[in-house]
Amino acid sequence: MRSKINWDALGISASVICAIHCAVLPLFMASLPLFGVNIIENVAFELGMIALAFVIGVYSLRHGYKYHHHKKLPLLLFATGIFFLVLKQVYLQYHALLLIPAVVFIISAHIVNYRYCRNHNHAHADDCDHDHY
Repeated sequence: MRSKINWDALGISASVICAIHCAVLPLFMASLPLFGVNIIENVAFELGMIALAFVIGVYSLRHGYKYHHHKKLPLLLFATGIFFLVLKQVYLQYHALLLIPAVVFIISAHIVNYRYCRNHNHAHADDCDHDHY
């Protein structure tokens, strides 16, 4: 039996994990630098989390758009969220202020995509250029 991955659920999970990392982890893990571990302000870790959210989001939203609903709202929400994530890395003094809308937009994109996929499962338009599976 072949199991399917719910990419929207994975994208939401990655976004939530990122939000927890950025918002809650510093409260509980303030002692990590004492042990030489610093993932709180680690640029490589931050960029890795952004890349993970981007890759999962692009795959999930592209699949939903192409094979299910053909609506651009999830793509626009996701692009806005990623834009805020990138801004968060550029304007470090506004980190918390930019993180909240980034996470809200990305999670919203996955939720909207998930709902569109479930409500319009294979509701193909006449202009579809993909194989129906």
